[in-house]
Amino acid sequence: MKDLLYKAKSIKYLEAESYAQNSLGVIYRNISHYEKALDVHQKAYMLAELANNVELEVISLNMIGVVYRRMDAIKPALDYHKKALEIANRAENPSDRLKASIAVSQNSMGNIYLTLKQYDLAIKEFEKSLIIEKEFNNRLGLAINYQNLGYADEALGKLELALKNYKRSLDYNNQINSEVGRVICYNSIGQVYIKQKKYGDAKVIIEEGLKKAININDQFYISSSYINLGWTEMEMKLYKSAEENLKKGLEIAENYSLKSAIVEASSKLSELYNRTGNYKEAMTNYKKSVELEKTIFNERNMQYVSDIIIQYENEAKNNEIKALASENEIVKSKLERNQKIFWFTLLGLIILAGLVIAFNRNQQLKQEKQILTLEQDMLRSQMNPHFIFNSLNSIKLYIINNEKENAVYYLNKFSKLIRKILIASTEKEMTLEDELDTMKLYMNIENIRFSNEIDFQVEVDKSINTSNIRVPSLILQPFLENALWHGLSSKEDNKSIILNVTKPSEDYISITITDNGVGRKESSRINNNKILKRKSVGIAITKARLANFSKGFTSDYKINIEDLYDAAGKAEGTRVIVNIPIRSNVLKIA
Repeated sequence: MKDLLYKAKSIKYLEAESYAQNSLGVIYRNISHYEKALDVHQKAYMLAELANNVELEVISLNMIGVVYRRMDAIKPALDYHKKALEIANRAENPSDRLKASIAVSQNSMGNIYLTLKQYDLAIKEFEKSLIIEKEFNNRLGLAINYQNLGYADEALGKLELALKNYKRSLDYNNQINSEVGRVICYNSIGQVYIKQKKYGDAKVIIEEGLKKAININDQFYISSSYINLGWTEMEMKLYKSAEENLKKGLEIAENYSLKSAIVEASSKLSELYNRTGNYKEAMTNYKKSVELEKTIFNERNMQYVSDIIIQYENEAKNNEIKALASENEIVKSKLERNQKIFWFTLLGLIILAGLVIAFNRNQQLKQEKQILTLEQDMLRSQMNPHFIFNSLNSIKLYIINNEKENAVYYLNKFSKLIRKILIASTEKEMTLEDELDTMKLYMNIENIRFSNEIDFQVEVDKSINTSNIRVPSLILQPFLENALWHGLSSKEDNKSIILNVTKPSEDYISITITDNGVGRKESSRINNNKILKRKSVGIAITKARLANFSKGFTSDYKINIEDLYDAAGKAEGTRVIVNIPIRSNVLKIA
């Protein structure tokens, strides 16, 4: 390649020079010389621009993105792949090479979504890329995309499907005789075997992958192979050799700044030392893993919507200041009115009565303000910044994918939802009609991250006038959130939530929320196995609010949660029944 580069320069053949620089970059990348790889790919891009060759421009940008992705630098990787995709999509009649580059960009975008744990979005990108690769029968592209689909399936816990895709990838790699591809597949298949507790099979295939990784001198996969081998031996209770291999993997990862590999090796060493009773080393490695993982997580996620979040927080603070100022003006106006009464009152008893009234009024205002503040805190705890962050992130992904109509549609929905939340934050109660409308908006926004797979239905008994019934603001949101994230997030397909409103008695209405998710028992098991557990306090707050709301009514609130099972005793969802009182008790209020 260097010889080709020299000859291309001598005859000023820019396209050949750009091609040679990109080929050198791939070689440098595969032996983990990332800075050199970036340098030659950048030169290749500049040469392609000078030659006005769009195909080479797109290829060079994609190659730069791949190097940054290997370095765990997600932001620049995304920027370069996005730029490559934009340039390629501008071509009116794209050539076959340009279509192939589009497939590479889509695959790389999918890899970035994998890193961000947006697995459904990643699968969509890989499937788009597969369509193009199948069209051209590009076996290398097919091998890469099936391998990446396996990653996403494995992350979602679909081990058999992951194994099937890994073996498809291995078949294509064997057809093109790709040693790098074999190394990747051997390690991936080995990891699935470990999770299936087939440790002997895992050890054999990972050791074979390690040999091949050493032969091709790819430090990234040498490190990964040592870590996977150490993991396998730890499960086989071969602790001494497991420690040696994990340390080798960690050393290589640190020498080449492979952050994800450092996190994995440190985590596995922590587990090993914990099993062998070396708790000091276990804690040291655990802290190292967690701290670096937090750093990577922040670098990968916060940069995408941090500006929007800051803007939103500033706006929220400004609105809060305006609301307080308005409230102060009302209080000031009332005090001035009382002062006028005082000055125009001639009799001492009337003056004294006016002062007593003013004092009681001030005490009442303080009490009302305290209750309002409590309600606002409760509402903010339900619609928290985490939800807003994820909603904005999902909308931004539509923008990144150039899906303008979807972005505008959901941004309008999001703005309406935020407006309703802000209105609700000033009111303790709202009509049942407004509550149901707000929940429809909320489900519409949350459904973005489920690829609109959730069938959400609202059924209201015809005898109920929802505009005349008042309920606590946003009281149903925590139950819908639980149905989404504990019931349906772990389910593959046929996801539905039905919200039914009936009136069994003149004293109360009954709201039933039924999902066809995995059930509470399975959800609890899945949550316990997660590193980052989703903790919800919304139900406790909701009960407190309903208890306060029920004080003025003849009957108390009631919440029942039922686990649903089919005829074979298999869990098929959860039903939540909330009874909200509607008949007031005048004596209780007095």
